[in-house]
Formats: sequence, C-alpha cells, structure tokens
Amino acid sequence: MLTKTQIEQWLQQVQHPAKGDESIVALGMVSDIEVTEGSIHVTLAFPKRPDPLKNYLVGATQACLYRNAPGGTQISVDTVVKDPAKPAPKAPQFSLEQLREVRHIIGIASGKGGVGKSTVAVNLAVALAQEGYKVGLADADVYGPSVPTMTGTEDVTIEMVGADDEHTLFVPVEKYGVKWLSVGHVTTEGQALIWRGPMASTALKQIILQTQWGPLDYLLIDMPPGTGDIHISLIGDIPMTGAVIVTTPQEVALSDVLRGVNMFRNPQVAKPIYGLVENMAWFTPEAHPDEKYYLFGKDGGVHMAAKLDIPFLGQIPLVQGIREGADEGVPVVLNGDRPDAKAFLELARKLIETV
Repeated sequence: MLTKTQIEQWLQQVQHPAKGDESIVALGMVSDIEVTEGSIHVTLAFPKRPDPLKNYLVGATQACLYRNAPGGTQISVDTVVKDPAKPAPKAPQFSLEQLREVRHIIGIASGKGGVGKSTVAVNLAVALAQEGYKVGLADADVYGPSVPTMTGTEDVTIEMVGADDEHTLFVPVEKYGVKWLSVGHVTTEGQALIWRGPMASTALKQIILQTQWGPLDYLLIDMPPGTGDIHISLIGDIPMTGAVIVTTPQEVALSDVLRGVNMFRNPQVAKPIYGLVENMAWFTPEAHPDEKYYLFGKDGGVHMAAKLDIPFLGQIPLVQGIREGADEGVPVVLNGDRPDAKAFLELARKLIETV
C-alpha cells in the first residue's frame, strides 16, 4: 500500500507561484494525509487571509495525485483555515545499514548521455551473475530510467517491508540472477520527473540506501550522465568502492570522459576508476559477424584510457541484437555464443580481475 512518505514526496512537485515557487510541503500547507486501501485524502491549510490561488493549488494537488497514484485510486482534497507553520528544514536521515553486506559498490558513469551506459550496466550485471557472483543494480538515472524496460520488469509491483514510514524498505526485483531497483519501478510509466537537484538526490539516495539488498558481491549503480550536483551528492553519501566510465569512440564523447574521470579523481572525492569501456566500438552486421565498420572512429577509448592512465576494460560492438534485447527486456549477454555477448562476458571478467 502507498505510504504518507511517498505521497508527500509527490506533493513536492506542487509549487506555490506567489511564494517563490516553493512547494506546498515546504510551505507547511499539507495539514494531513490519509491513506487507505484504494483512496488518498489530503487536507491543505490556508490562512484566514484569502489566498487568491487557493482553487489553483487545490486543483494542482488533485492533478498531482491523479498523475502519480495507481489507476482507480479515489482522490479527494479539502481545505482547513489555519496559519500554516513552515516546518524547519530537515534533511532526511539515511542509514548505511542496507549496504553492510555489500562487498563492492561500483558506479557506472559517463561524461555525456547517449553512449549506452545503461546497456553496458545491465549486461555487465547479468554477466557478473553468470560468473557466479551475487549482484544488484540500482538505476540512479533519475531523468531517464531505462532499466525496467531493458530487464522486462516495467509491470512489476515493488514490495515494501517495514513497520512504519521511517523504516520502510524497498524489496528489489530479482530476475536473470540480479537484484534490480530503479526510479522507474517506483514512478508511473511515462511520468516526467520534474525534480530539482536536492529532491532528485534525496530520491536516489532513498533508492540505494532504503532497499533490502542483502549479501552482494557487487552492487552496480547506473548513474545519471554528466558531472552535476546529483553526482557529487551520490558520491559523497554512498560508499562507492570505485567507478567504471563508459564512452563511445568519437571525439565529442571522449572530451566528456575527461570531466567524468576528473570528478572521481578530485581530492574531495578520491574514488578509484576501475577502467574505461568503449561502447559502439564498431558496427557488425548480424549476417556478417566477422565484418567491422568503424562508424564513430577507431580505438578512441583505447587511446583515451592510455592517455589518462586508467585500465582499458574492453570494446563492445554495435550490433542490432543489443538494441533488440534491450527493447525486449532480454539482455543480449544471455545469448552466450554471440560475439556481443562474449564481449560483455569478457568485460565482466576484466572488471573482476581489476577489482
């Protein structure tokens, strides 16, 4: 069943245009939230002095709840007259307890989007599981969570365990020998996540730190592309043991690799980089597996790894089957005889050796 914490997080999206676009939650306007099986009732508090935006805020609250709640949920919003007391800012308290039995936490990162980072992360996770390791993957790509689609788990309902809102834990989905949890698993399909940096960071830390992972050899974190506030917050609060950088061979992608590498090498971060993966290294037609066409340049990742003095973990070809597997929710590494599957298995073995 839905929790008050989840609903309060949704309501962070409802902003008061006349109050500097602060959310109704931050303004203390959410007086009460009642959750029962199949229904949500929210009470908003307004001061005695009339608020000309009252009807707008009630409607925006209803729209937010309809947008996020499961279909068929009964939604009601009413109001009370009292002066909302703006709550003192309170940072969510997260515990590292759920990571206590995780041996290695590895961020899968990229300097820019569109390099196939999530594809590499998903297939690497399955490859590590095929090598006999206990593996989990947290999809922290908040603005483009694709792991549910790539693993065929879009329609799975995430279970939650715990005595109360404060101690509730997500139970990850288990499939292909891997434990998966994504932002996409806890939001409605197609929902645009209009979150500012602090809100996104808090949600991602909740996905990672409030999940019942259990004993794992490897927990991979599919990080958002880039090097912004969300990354710094994640790296600062999650005890990562290291990172893997994903790139493509072309110059425009390689120039962004340097920023990603420098982020992890910054003295305030100081996380080891286990290596660089060159994705889409060449195009190979399905019918002619021995042919290679270097559409984006040749060996750009190899040269960049040497230049930056980091291990080179391998090259992944651009093959139609990788895209088809991602769309169908069946990671291509499961087809072990294919050259693209072998490339992911070799990547996993090199990462194991490096770690």
